[in-house]
Amino acid sequence: MIFFRCIFGLLVLTPIVLHQHGRIPLSKELGKHIARNISHYGGQAFWFFGITYLALAEVFAIEFTTPMWTLLLAYLILGEKITRWRAISLVLGLVGVLLVLRPGLESIHFASFLVIASAFCFALSHIFTRKLAQIETPTMILFYMSLVQLPISILPAVFNWVVPEGLAWMWLLFMGIASISAHYCLSRALALADASIMIPIDFLRLPMIMLVGYIFYAEDIDIFVMLGASIIFVGNFLNVRNEHRQQQSDANLLSKQNS
Repeated sequence: MIFFRCIFGLLVLTPIVLHQHGRIPLSKELGKHIARNISHYGGQAFWFFGITYLALAEVFAIEFTTPMWTLLLAYLILGEKITRWRAISLVLGLVGVLLVLRPGLESIHFASFLVIASAFCFALSHIFTRKLAQIETPTMILFYMSLVQLPISILPAVFNWVVPEGLAWMWLLFMGIASISAHYCLSRALALADASIMIPIDFLRLPMIMLVGYIFYAEDIDIFVMLGASIIFVGNFLNVRNEHRQQQSDANLLSKQNS
């Protein structure tokens, strides 16, 4: 699935890149693109395993810990400070995960750890994205995502090859176009509006996927998953809101100093 996602992603993005640049430009930050997409590929692979074995809502709830891992990695790799609100976000994220997994009350499915690994890999890719976003356009980041992950995905695809038949081609095409569109829309949204606005909207994925799981796959609506995800969301939201206020405060202080 990742292999075909890359194929269809390139089919969509290559004409756009050629139109914007007149050629396929060679990035000066190829190393960062490769590092980003190795971690992003891992995130996708673990995520696909997760939705195979777990309820969709549980997968999405655990995935919301990605900002928590991003905070830790930003501290370890980029040297960013762990402020009080970031620490609160980390604690609430941990509490939320424990509610979703409920260790001791019932056995934890091994796929839950794969989804946690997925969130960690996505967080690592966010760190590289943060560096690339300063010098590359969203279109180029997405183009190199498909270009780099294509050769990575070939070997696993060959060893697990199944020839798609009938409607499978339509679903693969839809998955490829939808995933690229989602990445682009999120990048554009974050460029146009504050993250404090985007995070509550992004959280709507959880009740929406709960509804999808209930209607199409007869999955139960788990109150603990909803509660745990809500706590994770609160931690993320409080941190983003505080970061926004701090940025505004710094901007106002700089404006006063300049005047």
